[in-house]
Amino acid sequence: MTNGSGSMVSRRRLGIELRRLRENAGLSMEEAGNRLDDLSQPKVSRLERGRVQRPRIGDVRALLELYGVTGTDAEALLELARGSRGKGWWNSYADLLPEWFHGYVGLEADAAEVSNFEPQLVPGLLQTEAYARAVIRTSPGMTDDEVERKVTVRTNRQELLHREQPPKVWAIVDEAALRRPFGGNGVMRLQLDHLADVASEPNVVIQVLPFDAGAHPAVTGGFIVLGFPGTENIDVAYLDAHGGLFLDEPPDVAWYRELFDHLRARAADPDRTRELIGKVAKELT
Repeated sequence: MTNGSGSMVSRRRLGIELRRLRENAGLSMEEAGNRLDDLSQPKVSRLERGRVQRPRIGDVRALLELYGVTGTDAEALLELARGSRGKGWWNSYADLLPEWFHGYVGLEADAAEVSNFEPQLVPGLLQTEAYARAVIRTSPGMTDDEVERKVTVRTNRQELLHREQPPKVWAIVDEAALRRPFGGNGVMRLQLDHLADVASEPNVVIQVLPFDAGAHPAVTGGFIVLGFPGTENIDVAYLDAHGGLFLDEPPDVAWYRELFDHLRARAADPDRTRELIGKVAKELT
């Protein structure tokens, strides 16, 4: 398994630059779209948000000309657009995965930091194959082949934990996720043992949010904040609702970072977390 293609991050960086140039030119997205035959306000918006999977070089060139960008500045952005057209391993599952999840997997593959809160499930990056299979099987109407292919996608995602320069993964898991049974006691015991093992990796921190922490502001749903290297503000908050929700405006991302820090302060520290995981695992024997 190879590392991320970098294409998702390239699209995000390209989009940020296109937005900056449009604003410097004094144009709204609607005005930019209306002035070019092959573009529209929705297309300009999708380009600026990095939502076009394979940006057309002609579209980017037309926007740069409209914004008065020429020479080496234009060529640098066109090269960024060319680099954003790469494909990742997840494209082989286009028939199985929704487009929004392709976007998430691409960003995750290129992230330097993954901060994940999960209230009901073990985070996908930390799931065993058997646990993942049991979780995926709860979705109605899936064939055995579809289940196995989704399991493969999940295990492929986990390869980023073992690459030469892995991301920093910080997972906060509600105690409910440890106690909600998937696949029977044997599957859960192996999953808990796996959590204890992976928590010893230098790039992974796991904290359990115990029941006795009481109510908290994220009780209604999980979220992930992806951080990226570089000086551009391209970090993303992702809410794993139906259809997936990406938040990339800096104030929104900052809010979810603050929420994560709040949960981190209330969760058990790594030492107590190991004790809690061991306690729950022992109850399954």
